[in-house]
Amino acid sequence: MEYKIHSHRNALTILENEPEFREAWEEVRHILSKISDDMMIECYEEHFRSKNKSLSTTINRLLKEEFESFGWSGESPIFQEPRYKDVKGDYWRLDFAKDDISIEVAFNHSTVIAWNLLKPVLASELNHVQKAIQTKLGIVICATQDMKVAGNFDGAIGTYEKFIDHLRPLMNQLSVPLLIIGLEPPKSFRMSEVKENGRKLGSIMRIYDDTVPYY
Repeated sequence: MEYKIHSHRNALTILENEPEFREAWEEVRHILSKISDDMMIECYEEHFRSKNKSLSTTINRLLKEEFESFGWSGESPIFQEPRYKDVKGDYWRLDFAKDDISIEVAFNHSTVIAWNLLKPVLASELNHVQKAIQTKLGIVICATQDMKVAGNFDGAIGTYEKFIDHLRPLMNQLSVPLLIIGLEPPKSFRMSEVKENGRKLGSIMRIYDDTVPYY
């Protein structure tokens, strides 16, 4: 996949130049570059064709497989106390963590953009609640506006562009370096929406001319 990046508090400079982050950052770049259009098509057709209308679950699955293959911890709890650690769902958990880096994959509603940005901060700052993990830098992976359209994502998801808009008002709260990664749309296909038995599902539409717009 191709992607855009936006660096908050010098995150990119730190990732590229500080030895403690360099290897993990190379793994992130490798994983994102490895996921191809064909991988997305194969995964969607095999696992999600009858369940989902967008690429969100497909990309989530591929990222999970790739990050875990490199030894990243999945669904890492931020806090040690049972009242936070044992809560069901991902509210107090990171999607992935390794070598002082927190990662959130954020394809959810735009109303939780601030929370997606804040979780890596909670993982990286000291807290009155006993910590289960201590990181120093966060990465948020989200969809660009073009990916949202081409991948038939829900209309209310928070996009890369909206994440960037949140950074300035939250500057004082987002006190650790954060790298925002916006996934670009696939080059060779887009998702169209079809109805089957009253349900909205997705359908792969191949594009053989990359000048064709996504809308």
